[in-house]
Amino acid sequence: MKIKTTRFGEITLNNDQVIHMPHGMLGFPDSQRFVIIQNRENSPFLWYQSLDDPELAFVITNPYLFMPDYNPQLKDGVTLMSWQMDGKGFLKTLDVYVVVNIPRGAPEKMTGNFMGPLVINPLCRQGIQVILSDDEYSHKIPLGQQRK
Repeated sequence: MKIKTTRFGEITLNNDQVIHMPHGMLGFPDSQRFVIIQNRENSPFLWYQSLDDPELAFVITNPYLFMPDYNPQLKDGVTLMSWQMDGKGFLKTLDVYVVVNIPRGAPEKMTGNFMGPLVINPLCRQGIQVILSDDEYSHKIPLGQQRK
């Protein structure tokens, strides 16, 4: 399939690259199909491009690169999605990302939304943005520093 995007022009995708988000992203409930696009080789940053809105794309990254002890409680999101739990090994089958905010002209002030991680089940190509209800994590954690 071919899609047109504002940021990347026309790109060709396989159907198995599409991630379905039945609940959309926070603030964007109508965008329910996304694809992950590599930013640059060896970059920790990726693009999460909407297939429903060519202008909508989020910068995302692996939160464990910046906070190795990150331990979000994902059970509510997993339950909402009706993904099967298989004990201790289940979380290893999920991909977790955080949305990155990079202020224009000030990349050194970039932050990650650790309070609203993006959780993708690669086995069924579905995703959900989980909003954590505890105060342990913030939506603006600096990515240039590790949290103590």
